[in-house]
Amino acid sequence: MVHIKTFYFNPYRECTYVLTDDANHAIIIDAGMYEEHEQQRFAAYIQQEQLTPIALLITHAHPDHVCGQTFVEQTYNLNAIIQPDEGQLDIPYFNIHVIATPGHKEDAVCYHLPDDNILFTGDTLFQESIGRTDLPGGDMHTLICSLKKLVLLPENTQVYPGHGYPTTIAHEKLYNPYL
Repeated sequence: MVHIKTFYFNPYRECTYVLTDDANHAIIIDAGMYEEHEQQRFAAYIQQEQLTPIALLITHAHPDHVCGQTFVEQTYNLNAIIQPDEGQLDIPYFNIHVIATPGHKEDAVCYHLPDDNILFTGDTLFQESIGRTDLPGGDMHTLICSLKKLVLLPENTQVYPGHGYPTTIAHEKLYNPYL
């Protein structure tokens, strides 16, 4: 069973997630800790919970999602996984599938944990909204095509976005005007 800790970092309230298994292996999704006090708060949590970070996954390379990447890489001796190929990730202890979801940015991906019905969407899908497409690399038509992949997931899939609060695929099918 995967446990999830959410941190809200930087002026954009980006969501950085820490996934842990029962043996305290940890995967970090996005690294938005911008200020030193955010880095310290993050490191204190990892130390207090006695976690062993084994991977840093990036949903897309916008500054608010990668501003803490160097800190995480250097502190925990990790190399970030950015723009992985679609398919299964080769990370011990976790079953993670990558879904390519360009549109908000050309390198955008979502991370799906099918065993736990969990999906990390970065800025592809938010609660009742989607990521903006007016920034470099954004394209509305491409994003809509990417969203069509996500609605095929089980309706009870818990969605953890890059900003805001969790939702489900079922909720988004009912209330998200872009789906």
